Amino acid sequence: MKTRRFIPILTLVAVVILVQLVTQVVAKEFYLTQLTMTAYYSLIVIGLCLLMGFAGQISLGHAGFFAIGGYTSAVLTTLDLSTFKDAVFVALLTKLRILTDRQDLYGHALVSVHPWAACIVAALLALVISWAIGIPVLKLKGHYLAMATLGFGIIIYSIVLGTQRFGAADGISGVPPFPLLPGISVSGGSSLRVLNYYFAWLLVTAAMILLVNLIHSRVGRALRAIHGAEDASNAMGVDTARYKLSTFMLSAVLAAIAGVFLTHFNGGIGPSEASIIKSVRYVAIVAVGGMGSLWGTLIMSVVLNFFSLRGYFGTFDDAVFGSILILIMLFAPDGIIGSDLRKLIGKLNPKSQMANNK
Repeated sequence: MKTRRFIPILTLVAVVILVQLVTQVVAKEFYLTQLTMTAYYSLIVIGLCLLMGFAGQISLGHAGFFAIGGYTSAVLTTLDLSTFKDAVFVALLTKLRILTDRQDLYGHALVSVHPWAACIVAALLALVISWAIGIPVLKLKGHYLAMATLGFGIIIYSIVLGTQRFGAADGISGVPPFPLLPGISVSGGSSLRVLNYYFAWLLVTAAMILLVNLIHSRVGRALRAIHGAEDASNAMGVDTARYKLSTFMLSAVLAAIAGVFLTHFNGGIGPSEASIIKSVRYVAIVAVGGMGSLWGTLIMSVVLNFFSLRGYFGTFDDAVFGSILILIMLFAPDGIIGSDLRKLIGKLNPKSQMANNK
């Protein structure tokens, strides 16, 4: 990574630290709960920004990948295998730390899948599913692609809503904390509020470093070419199918990881997280932030998600995001801050602007 690319990353780190200090000084640390949740939702959005803004592929099914991650981890970590505790296979998995002993909310002894193992399974499942549906779906373009991904999202929502093992309309509760270090875990406890805040934004920062490096690499140039003129890129020897599929799979895994950690942070997950309006919300945030601007998308994700989680939009929450999407498409297709942010970066770093235009 070139030195200049560190500046926005360092700015993000400084802002994260500053916000935490300010909330502590003004005795508003409860804001960190919504900011932590905002970080996990932002992880989905920046992955979707890569897919839409650079690969030129729209997805209305990313809430489905979030649900795949969240529900997979929730099911595995709440699954009680204590009746098979004496079985050789269960004993072996326990020794390998794939299974773990814990207590439920009522003090009953349980044997369930370790959260780290569940996280890996969830990420792999999202990877496999995105690969399986990406191969045929990404051959489509425009509104046909949008309809196909919308259909995927509807399928996932119907499955989690109608399956009793997934808690049906009630969802899954009692999901245990996600252990990070001894005494430190991803959970909604007030004593770990600050640590959870920093861990969530550490994930976002790591994802931004990955994606910023990616878009400034050979892969990023190929994605821009695909977005600009897919047929011409294919004629010039760019493997458009592979690049589109890989980008789709990466964005799906980011969404699944966000689902895993937010589920453990909240202690549960419900079918509303897989709803179509959630996918529309993510698309609206990418649109308002600027489809070709990772930083613009991240900024708008923080603002809009935080306002939504604080209840500022009231009962019109979904209507607000739908209206934002319509207005942006009509009057500012480049986003509110996306194009302005790129112009500012271009003035500060002309070489970077020239590279982006190539």
